[in-house]
Amino acid sequence: MSIQAYQNNSVETASPGELTLMLYNGCIKFIKVARKSIENKEIEKKNTNIQKAQKIIQELMVTMDQQYAITKEIMPLYDYMNRRLMEANTANDVEILDEVQGLVEEFRDTWKQVILEARKSHYGQGGNA
Repeated sequence: MSIQAYQNNSVETASPGELTLMLYNGCIKFIKVARKSIENKEIEKKNTNIQKAQKIIQELMVTMDQQYAITKEIMPLYDYMNRRLMEANTANDVEILDEVQGLVEEFRDTWKQVILEARKSHYGQGGNA
């Protein structure tokens, strides 16, 4: 099985929670590439990767379930990250990228815990996750 086929299969068989985790990880990856691109003065590559990271943040914003109260707390943070990515892109600022990467990593790590807790409760305390 090729890497592309494996990746396509993992996306097709992933739960919504796992897809969200993939989005966070993708966003972090694009921010890291953008940071390295700034350091290497690869402006086009920086721009492309920051825009990819922004698209992921925007996708997370669009797909948030509005029925949950937590949405009202998370949405401004996503909006903040999106604006900071724009600023980082304009100013070629690696410190802003580091800040946003840290926020995305916090969201990812929290989301991982949510998935683990959901699996525990779904399969019972002694079950396999």
